[in-house]
Amino acid sequence: MTHPFLDLAPLTAARFASIEDRVARLLSTRQDVVIMQGEALLPLEGAIRATAGPGTTALNVITGPYGQTFGDWLRDCGATVIDLAVPFHTAVGAEQIRDALAEHPEIDFVSLVHAEAATGNTNPVAEIGEVVKEHGALFYLDAVASVGAEPVLPDVWGVDLCVIGAQKAMGGPAGVSAVSVSERAWTRMAANPRAPRRSYLSLLDWKERWVDGGRKALLHAPAQLEMLALEACVERIEAEGLENAMARHASAAAATRAGVAALGGGVEPYVHEAAQAAPVATTLRTPSGVVASELVARALAKDPALPLAAGGGALAGEMIRVNHYGADATPGAVRGSLTALGGALAEQGRTVDLAGALRAAEQAWDQGAAGAR
Repeated sequence: MTHPFLDLAPLTAARFASIEDRVARLLSTRQDVVIMQGEALLPLEGAIRATAGPGTTALNVITGPYGQTFGDWLRDCGATVIDLAVPFHTAVGAEQIRDALAEHPEIDFVSLVHAEAATGNTNPVAEIGEVVKEHGALFYLDAVASVGAEPVLPDVWGVDLCVIGAQKAMGGPAGVSAVSVSERAWTRMAANPRAPRRSYLSLLDWKERWVDGGRKALLHAPAQLEMLALEACVERIEAEGLENAMARHASAAAATRAGVAALGGGVEPYVHEAAQAAPVATTLRTPSGVVASELVARALAKDPALPLAAGGGALAGEMIRVNHYGADATPGAVRGSLTALGGALAEQGRTVDLAGALRAAEQAWDQGAAGAR
């Protein structure tokens, strides 16, 4: 018995290269794009280990848990790390980056997360990129959550290493990712004696054996299902139109914030300023005495498919995430999430206005859609 997911013809090098080209067009980049055969942590770590070492002084911006992880990797590589941490309910500003670079002119590497799905904030990469470009540091960006939901423009912003993944706004699987690499990033890797080689983490292996070879022979058997899924994600975005996909995510975020503001019950947006809130996920702070993980469990009891989750780690007690990305960036997902949260709050004796919340969400979505036209 044949099965469409099992009985597949081998994925050719030409098909692999064509998918890379489509990802490059999605990013509007002329840099080399390398698709990695694993979740986005693979190129995120690989890019740091390839370009950082004992001679590196890195400014590591922390606006959520991933920034903390990047600092750990940089230190493990032997780099001198200067952490710039801001509260998770806000974003970092370009002037803060400028001040840090002025205070430490030896900085030659800047690491930043674009949209922090875990905390619900997004950072102004265009403005930050100008500052980093003026300073001359290598710019490393985690755009895993943001791609497909807001502009990601490595060439325009001066990003040397831009990592994306399929599992958030692109609406695909977690098992495939990609990184765009500038010429000076390749040069930095080639000069780094500690850059991984003959390793699954090695970007230089892909450069020397794949890119420089004219993309004729793959390093190893590709993850077929994930590659085909990535291709389908890009096709779907192309069919919808990237601008339309980004507008849909922005509308979902605006509708969720408006609905929560009208809902009451003591729940409020975790990220204070709407302009600093990520379009992929709206994070909420629960009122005193309400444990976020317990409230989410109640909300999901009636509909486990809703895009609701409690915050990770220490944030599980106070943070709720409405993950309105990919296929869940829809009015229905927003309405369902607000309805479930309102019901769970009411069960705990909180006063809520669900009808008002749904009206506010609908109005915000309609306004966003009108503005996008």
